Amino acid sequence: MENEEESIKRRSQRDYTMAFKLLVVSQVEKGEYTYKQAQQHYGIQGRSTVLTWLRKHGTLDWNNSNPHYMAKGKETPAQELKRLRKEVEDWRLINELKEEALDIIDREIAPGTKKKYLARLSEVSKKRKR
Repeated sequence: MENEEESIKRRSQRDYTMAFKLLVVSQVEKGEYTYKQAQQHYGIQGRSTVLTWLRKHGTLDWNNSNPHYMAKGKETPAQELKRLRKEVEDWRLINELKEEALDIIDREIAPGTKKKYLARLSEVSKKRKR
C-alpha cells in the first residue's frame, strides 16, 4: 500500500506572484495567447486558473452576456482589425448605393444632378483639407 501512495505523487499547489498573474492576463487580453495557450506555455496546472485570474484582474466585462465583449477601448488587435474591415466594407457599400442613386436621379429625374453633386463634393473636401 505504501508503494501505491509513493507512485501517485501529486504536485503541490504553486503560488504565483501578482506580477506573473498580471503578465498572463495582459497577454491573453491582448490576444497574444488564448487562456489555454497561456496555460500550456507557462505550465499552469489548473484548468480554470487563468480564467479565474482573468475574472479577478482583467478588464473584461464578465457581467455582459456576450463573452467576447470587452470594456470600451480594450479590443484585441484581431478584434480591432475585424471591426475596421467591416467598417470599410460598410462604407464601400454605402458609396456604391450613393453612386447608384445619383445615376438614377441623373437619368430619370434631373439630368446634370450628378455633375453638380460631384462639383459640390469637391469644394467641400478642399475646405476640409485647409
